[in-house]
Amino acid sequence: MRASEPLASWLLIGNSRWHWAQRPQEPGAALLFCHTSPEAGIPASGLKAWAAVGPVPATAMAGLAGAPRLDLSQVPLLEMPAWLGIDRALAGWGAWRQDHRPVLVADAGTALSLTLVDGTGRFCGGRLQAGAALQLQALAAGTAGLPRLDAWPPMHGDSAPVGAAAAWPQETAAAMAEGVVRGLAAAVVAAAADAAAVCPGCRLWLTGGDGARLLPLIEAAMPAAAALELIHAPNLCLEALVQLEDAQTRPRSPRI
Repeated sequence: MRASEPLASWLLIGNSRWHWAQRPQEPGAALLFCHTSPEAGIPASGLKAWAAVGPVPATAMAGLAGAPRLDLSQVPLLEMPAWLGIDRALAGWGAWRQDHRPVLVADAGTALSLTLVDGTGRFCGGRLQAGAALQLQALAAGTAGLPRLDAWPPMHGDSAPVGAAAAWPQETAAAMAEGVVRGLAAAVVAAAADAAAVCPGCRLWLTGGDGARLLPLIEAAMPAAAALELIHAPNLCLEALVQLEDAQTRPRSPRI
């Protein structure tokens, strides 16, 4: 690929970051993924389609004008309510499209969203709670003695000590982070067990920016007897966005 050739790009505007999927021009090239702040801007060309979780900044509209916006009506997930977020719809449809079985998608981003889809591809509801960053901000804002964390301190799965010391840190910032992430992991495990009870054979999909932090804790807490299956797909929403736009722009085969 020559340096002057633009990447084909797809954009999902999230609550706190912009999420990009990019495909080089070479045939069969794998998708590339990156996550930026809104200040990073929009490429001058190559944007294929975009979607937004919430309001779009007015300063971005000019750069988005040349590409189609995909909305909830274009996601082929059955029985979706009109208020469902486009990110939850994409994640639920994307996981079901790959599995064609009941799926519970845990999207660990600004919020932790849990979305249940049955084996027929029907939206069955979900759960929502504050994500890790929001919980840490609330702890700092609502207490007199807890610090504001601008970055994650070392914790389980990073450079913290292993064993009991990792689970019970003495330093305040690490204790906050450990408590929040373990609470989120426990919420996912409990939801997966509940989902399996109403949708036998349900598979758990984990995605979102904090998914990698939750993954080892979820794997350790999943009850072996429940035979729950887990797939970690960090860019599930973006992959679904690309697949959806590809399906809509692909020429239809003539009827015979």
